[in-house]
Amino acid sequence: MSTPQPPARTGAVVATLAFAGTTAAIMQTLVTPLIAELPRILNTSSSNAAWVITVTLLVAGVCVPIAGRLGDLVGKRLMLLACCVPLIAGSVVCALAGSLIPMIVGRGLQGMGMGMIPLGIALLRDVVPPAKLSGSIALVSASMGIGGGLGLPIASAVAQYSNWRVLFWGSAVLATIILVLVYTFIPATPPGAKGQRFDFAGAIGLAVGLVCLLLGISKGADWGWTSGSTLGLLVGAVVVLLSWGFYETRTTEPLVDLRTTARPRVLMTNIASIFIGIGMYAQMLVFPQLLQFPAQTGYGLGQSMLAAGLWMAPAGIVMMVVSPLGGKLIDSRGPKTALVLGAVILAAGYGVAQFLMGSAFGLMVAGLIISTGVAFAYGSMPALIMRAVPQSETAAANGFNTLMRSLGTTIGSAVIGVVLAQMTTSFGPVELASENGFRVALGIGGVVALLSAVVAALIPPAPAAAPEAAAPEQAPAASPAEVH
Repeated sequence: MSTPQPPARTGAVVATLAFAGTTAAIMQTLVTPLIAELPRILNTSSSNAAWVITVTLLVAGVCVPIAGRLGDLVGKRLMLLACCVPLIAGSVVCALAGSLIPMIVGRGLQGMGMGMIPLGIALLRDVVPPAKLSGSIALVSASMGIGGGLGLPIASAVAQYSNWRVLFWGSAVLATIILVLVYTFIPATPPGAKGQRFDFAGAIGLAVGLVCLLLGISKGADWGWTSGSTLGLLVGAVVVLLSWGFYETRTTEPLVDLRTTARPRVLMTNIASIFIGIGMYAQMLVFPQLLQFPAQTGYGLGQSMLAAGLWMAPAGIVMMVVSPLGGKLIDSRGPKTALVLGAVILAAGYGVAQFLMGSAFGLMVAGLIISTGVAFAYGSMPALIMRAVPQSETAAANGFNTLMRSLGTTIGSAVIGVVLAQMTTSFGPVELASENGFRVALGIGGVVALLSAVVAALIPPAPAAAPEAAAPEQAPAASPAEVH
C-alpha cells in the first residue's frame, strides 16, 4: 500500500502533473492555426494534410489505455518519463520535416505521449493526502481544457508572426522541461499490479479495433459514410472489438478488466464521459469559425486568427480558476453531484451561445460558461472512477476513461463536421456553413450535454464498504451526500 507524500512535496507534484497535462493539450492544438497552410508547407493535397491531425488522434487512442496498464505494472513515474521521450522526439521530427511523411511520423510520436494525462491523475491517488486529493484531481483533469484554451492563441501568434517550425521547437522545449520536472519532483510508487503480466494479445486487439473505429469515424465525412472504406472499417471495428471483449473476459490478467468496467458506477461514468466529450468539442469547432468568418456574411465576426484565439483564451483561464472549486464540491457533495452540475452548466453555455453568437464578446461569455461546466465534469469523472476500482487498476481504468472522452470528441467532430458541411449557404462562388448550421451544431452540443447530465444522475450510489477504493490512504471516502 502506497503512502501519501508529505504536504511540502504535494504542491510540486500537482503543479508538475498539471503542467504536463496542459502541455499535452497544447501539442494537440498545435497545428490548428496551420491547417490552411499545411498543403503548401508539405507540398501535398488538403486530404493528405489532414492526416497530420488524424494520426495524433489514432495513436493517442491506442497508446493511452496501454500506457495506463503499463503504469500499473511497472510504475507510473517510469511511464510518465517514458511518455516524455516520444513527445520530445516527435516535436523535433516535426520541426525538421519538409514533407508529409516525416510530419505524420512526428505527429504520431507526439500522440504516443498523451498517456501521461491518465497516468498523472492515477498517480495522485498514490501520493496526495486525502484532504487535497479531489482538488488536485480536478486541476490535473482540467489541464487538458486549460491547454486547449491557451494553446490556440499562443500557436496562432507564433504562426502569424514567426516561422511555423518555432511551434514544434517550442513544444520540444516544453516536453524536455516536463521530463526534468517529472524526474525531479515525482516520487516512485510501488506498481499496483506488480508481478502480473502484460496482455500483449489484448493490446494488439484493442489497437486494431480502435484504429478501425477512430479512422472510420474521423474520415467518414471525407470518404463518404456509405463508402466501402468507411463501412468496412466500422464493421471491422465492431467485429474486432467484440472479439477483443470476449478474450479479455477470459484471460486472467487482462489489459482492461471489463468486469470492473461493467460495474454500474464505472460503466455509467464512462458513458457520461462520451457525451461530455461530444458536448465539449462542439464549441471548439463552432466558435473559431464564427469568429473568423467574414462580417459580410451577416453572422461571421471578421476576426483574425490571432484575435479569435485571444477571444477564446479566457475560457482556458477560467478552467484553471474553477477547478479548485470543483474539487471542493466533490469533497462536500460527491463527484456524482459535480458531474451532473457540470453537465447542466455545459448545456446552459450552449443555450446562452444561441442568443450571444452575434458578437465576439458574447461568444467569450458563452465560452466561459461552457468551460466552467467542463472543469466540473472533468474533475469529477476520474474521482468517480478511482472510488470504484481497486488500487491495482487505477491507471488502466483512468486510461480507459480518457479513451472514452477521446471517443466522444471524435464522434462530436464527425457529427458537427457533417452538419456544417450539409447546411451551407452561397456567397458568390464560395460555399460556407450557414448561420442555421452553426445554430444546429450548438443545439446538438446542448442536447448532448443534457443527456450526459441524465446519465450522470443515474450513476448508482457508492457501496457502503468499497474495498480498496474507499480506503482512506488511497482516496477520500464518499461523502454522505453522494451515498444517499
